[in-house]
Amino acid sequence: MRTPRPVVVDSLIALAMAAAAVRLGQGSVTQGWPEPDTTAYALLILAQLPVALRRRAPLVVFVAVQMVGVVYIGLGYWPVASAFGSLLALYTVASVYSVRIAVGCAAGMTAKWVYAGVVSDQLSLGVVVGQALLYCSVLVWSGTLARRSQELAEQLRAEQAERARQEVAAERGRIARELHDIVAHHMSVISVQAGLARFVLDSDAATARGALGTIEDTSTEALEELRRMLKVLREDDLGGAESAAPMPTLARLDDLVQRVRAGGVPVELSVEGIVRPLPPGVELCAYRVVQEALTNVLKHTRHAGAQVQLRYTQHGLTVSVTNDGEGVIPARVSEGGGQGLIGMRERAKLYGGTIRVGPRAEGGFAVRLTLPTSATAARWRGELKG
Repeated sequence: MRTPRPVVVDSLIALAMAAAAVRLGQGSVTQGWPEPDTTAYALLILAQLPVALRRRAPLVVFVAVQMVGVVYIGLGYWPVASAFGSLLALYTVASVYSVRIAVGCAAGMTAKWVYAGVVSDQLSLGVVVGQALLYCSVLVWSGTLARRSQELAEQLRAEQAERARQEVAAERGRIARELHDIVAHHMSVISVQAGLARFVLDSDAATARGALGTIEDTSTEALEELRRMLKVLREDDLGGAESAAPMPTLARLDDLVQRVRAGGVPVELSVEGIVRPLPPGVELCAYRVVQEALTNVLKHTRHAGAQVQLRYTQHGLTVSVTNDGEGVIPARVSEGGGQGLIGMRERAKLYGGTIRVGPRAEGGFAVRLTLPTSATAARWRGELKG
């Protein structure tokens, strides 16, 4: 159903007020005032019709109805009959302009009412002044409340729009980090294996075939993860249906380690404590941190050996990735820069964990991630929201 345009609504209000003013004017004689003539009825109508444009030019409409009212009062007619338009015009000014302007207009309308008390012997000046102050105060207060409510509503809409933009930006950042984690790791493995295959292609066909097989498996898995992410994005647009492919979990660390070993880096994986199911987000966070750390080993160190350790505690999970490579981690990585390290820190922060990244005193590099689980994580998230 279409909402009527404001000018149409205001025009209907102006016509209704004109009819009411004419009807009220017909009772002037019973109130002890002269019977209205054609001029009086014309002025009564003219004092109401400008209200149809009150939203477009509030001050102009206010001045117009006040001037017509002054003429009507000056001719000796009953003042009350012409008051409808003035009252609504003052309310409109107060709902649009500042309190100072509204009070100024209220003072002008009060002066008109005082003028009516001065030129008429039938009105008590004290009563007229009291009524004018009361009505004007109520109208200015009501209009000011309406204006502030409108301002608050607009501010709320702006804040909601800004919040929506921030959520979109955060989601884009999350997707970018996820794509970085997927592509960087798999492409590092593929690059190393491709170089190995080319180096031994003529001298060691079996090793070359193994390297090509690793490239095939790694590229297939990378494509599957990319398809899964794109499917999630499409299904979110269609109503948030869940993807059939699961997110990577710690159960897939063996496959990850095997790929890195195939890339030429000896990796040892050890698990301490009682292995138990963890929240999906916690497992994904731990998996991605291990993936990024091993990717950096592949890209930035020579003759590296890496150790991955998972330690389950009663209320948490600790993930350590260390290497004793001879290469040097670039400064932007060791200082916490780069998309991968930023992603690690943000993931850890999201789940209430901590992460330390830096060189080891005995040589090499270390990444240590600590994540709370179960009640500890829930309590941390509750404190964050509070």
